[in-house]
Amino acid sequence: MKIATWNVNSLNIRLPHVGNWLAENQPDILALQELKLEQNKFPEAALKIMGWNAVWAGQKTYNGVALISRHEIKDVHTGLPEMPDDPQQRVIAATINNIRVINVYCVNGEALDSPKFQYKKQWFAALNHFVAQQLTQYPKLILLGDFNIAPTDNDVYDPEKWREHIHCSSQERAWFQALLDLGLHDSLRQKHPNGAFYTWWDYRGAMFQKGLGLRIDHILISDPLNKCLQDVIVDTQERKKERPSDHAPLMATFQAA
Repeated sequence: MKIATWNVNSLNIRLPHVGNWLAENQPDILALQELKLEQNKFPEAALKIMGWNAVWAGQKTYNGVALISRHEIKDVHTGLPEMPDDPQQRVIAATINNIRVINVYCVNGEALDSPKFQYKKQWFAALNHFVAQQLTQYPKLILLGDFNIAPTDNDVYDPEKWREHIHCSSQERAWFQALLDLGLHDSLRQKHPNGAFYTWWDYRGAMFQKGLGLRIDHILISDPLNKCLQDVIVDTQERKKERPSDHAPLMATFQAA
């Protein structure tokens, strides 16, 4: 079984990339973030022609999340219950192949002294409560997506440069750890505890070519899935293509589900 996440930074632009990637990799589940599409502009028909089912929560210009699978997608939920009036489409959850999948495009926060950082704090608290509740119902659970947090200094190309900056602050890392403390595991670090595995590189300054990135996309898994985890890879080949997303796909493989 293959489960992947990818911030595509505009599905309208990156649909050919996504279609090719699906055909080549045949994942059981692909979670997409940053669709940047209105709800009625999602390319459902194109994906159907390719044999894929999809559910999504769209938003014009910003945000947007989707789940794509050849399996049936059931019990779909969008948003965070503790933030019912939040207009930003950042969460979609569903049951696929007997696994509860929660796809998140977490708040960026901009800077530690920004009002957007306070929104990020509130948002992560609401996410934590939602995931805790979901775990009581679904033992087999995956929380994946763009978290906009690099959990440790090993996930940053220059830890001193980024220390106590957005994505790498002690506050944000504590929020990430709080999710793990619910009983989740950082799948990539389960298989690769050391080394640099970046998932995002700034478009500016040829950062990808220089190998200067951050690991801010994650696949967090509950105990039953951790027991059958085989490997986790970052598909950096996608970042080399023409007009790529600034993120690369992250994919976990499992023996069973």
